[in-house]
Amino acid sequence: MLQNIKKLYGIGLHALDGKIGHVQDFYFDDQDWTVRYVIADTGSWLSGRQVLLSPHAFGSPQEGGRLLQVNLTREQIENSPSIESHMPVSRQYEEEYHRYYGWPCYWQGGGLWGPNAIPILETPREALPDKTVATNGSRIKGTDEHLRSTLNVDGYRLEARDGKIGHVCNFMMDAQSWAIKKLVIKTGHWLAGKEVEIPTSEIERISYDESTVFVNLTGKMVELSPWHRSISGDAEITATESIQHDLL
Repeated sequence: MLQNIKKLYGIGLHALDGKIGHVQDFYFDDQDWTVRYVIADTGSWLSGRQVLLSPHAFGSPQEGGRLLQVNLTREQIENSPSIESHMPVSRQYEEEYHRYYGWPCYWQGGGLWGPNAIPILETPREALPDKTVATNGSRIKGTDEHLRSTLNVDGYRLEARDGKIGHVCNFMMDAQSWAIKKLVIKTGHWLAGKEVEIPTSEIERISYDESTVFVNLTGKMVELSPWHRSISGDAEITATESIQHDLL
């Protein structure tokens, strides 16, 4: 099942022993198109501090209605490595973070989440602050990371093979693997255009300097992609579930 990421912004976050804030943003890996961290706004609890929560700490993003359960205690979160000294997010910080919680590193192993296809979704038994994380077989490529904010990429132009065709307006994420499977693109006029879905497998690259996503599709192919329409509540209708009226 695909989850509309925009509908997760602002949703409450509840630790094992109390509320900790709400979802502010997501960091995704632009190599594998997978959400690696939830960015939590902790309000007055940890004022002035940004907190990252790995999908390892969650159940399904749909669980709990307007509340996401975090499988950690408030103390564990409060004592976790601070991100402020590692901006932007560095591999050094990620190693320290995963070592603290005792979770496998997603960049090691053959799966989307290291040795696994989905996050392990269990409470870490203990922190491992002094254990060195091995890098054999990892996908480390220098110290710069490929983690990007979904809020920042929202609004980027979409450049087809034959020119600009629209802009990014949403992300559709697999609820089990946390992989972003589709981008929702608003074509035509910024306000009046229709919304279609294109698979992330068609994306060639993202230019952050140009605020542009480049796809290996023509403008016509984008226009004829499955359409996306949000209705009341949390339900979503796409062309895979309805008539592709644009082809008629």
